[in-house]
Amino acid sequence: MSQAAATPAKPFPFLSEHHIDPHAYPDGVAFLDGQYLPMSQAKISVLDWGFLHSDATYDTVHVWDGRFFRLDLHLDRFFGGLEKLRMTIPFDRDGVAEILHNCVALSGHRAAYVEMLCTRGASPTFSRDPRQAINRFMAFAVPFGSVANAEQLRTGLHVAISDKVRIPPASIDPSIKNYHWLDLVRGLYDAYDRSADTALILDFNGNVAEGPGFNVFCVRDGRLTTPAVGVLPGITRRTVFDLCAEIGLAVKAEAVGVAALKGADEVFITSTAGGIMPVTTIDGAPVADGKVGPITERLMALYWKRHEDPAWSSAVRYP
Repeated sequence: MSQAAATPAKPFPFLSEHHIDPHAYPDGVAFLDGQYLPMSQAKISVLDWGFLHSDATYDTVHVWDGRFFRLDLHLDRFFGGLEKLRMTIPFDRDGVAEILHNCVALSGHRAAYVEMLCTRGASPTFSRDPRQAINRFMAFAVPFGSVANAEQLRTGLHVAISDKVRIPPASIDPSIKNYHWLDLVRGLYDAYDRSADTALILDFNGNVAEGPGFNVFCVRDGRLTTPAVGVLPGITRRTVFDLCAEIGLAVKAEAVGVAALKGADEVFITSTAGGIMPVTTIDGAPVADGKVGPITERLMALYWKRHEDPAWSSAVRYP
């Protein structure tokens, strides 16, 4: 008897009527196809260009103590990205703002990470022509998360500088917030391999660019600088410029070399996911005396204080 004849045939797989999802999700509420859903029920097709080609734009805003922070600026950037990518959604600014408010209110979160996004969608005929795809808008609210934890906010982050190069602006306009993160993720693994908390990667000229989800600032002799080329113009980055203007600190966007960053008096990073966060170690060596600097501490305090200001924040309408 042959080996093939002796081996029992495997039963043929059956076609499931629906997907059973074994994964866990954070507590939150999503908006999708006109419906408000638990996060675990928010799905997209595997044929969506957002998944297949990273063809999407998005923006994130946070809610702190029941108030959105600088929502207007996030909406500006999101709708700017839609226009540049030739995407359309069936909602205007007020409509999107209402959806975001509803996601947070229905979730009940007083501190939330809130995202609005639009994918290219999918073509009903699986056409490779992006003009035939039906663009898809969605939004969600989950508990607030930070790049830095409480201890790192107190003592400072350890950042490693990776030699990975950020996608140049001639290829992807960095003002369009997008999911092209493989360069950033590779940088993160470089950082983890060196026992650092997170990473900074370089621009096409070998200068410091940005990190996964954050911009970077350095302070030297009381003057602040932040990379100018090939980086997302972050809303928290802009907020630092606004705060510096209010208190009379000099700040400029310009090329920041690796040596300049390592030789700074203070370094901090900025993100909607965490605000202004100190960096006290770079590539295993302390920044100055290795302690959180006074300008960083002052800006951190001002940043969170402004969350109470109705000119910069708006209250969530909870039921």
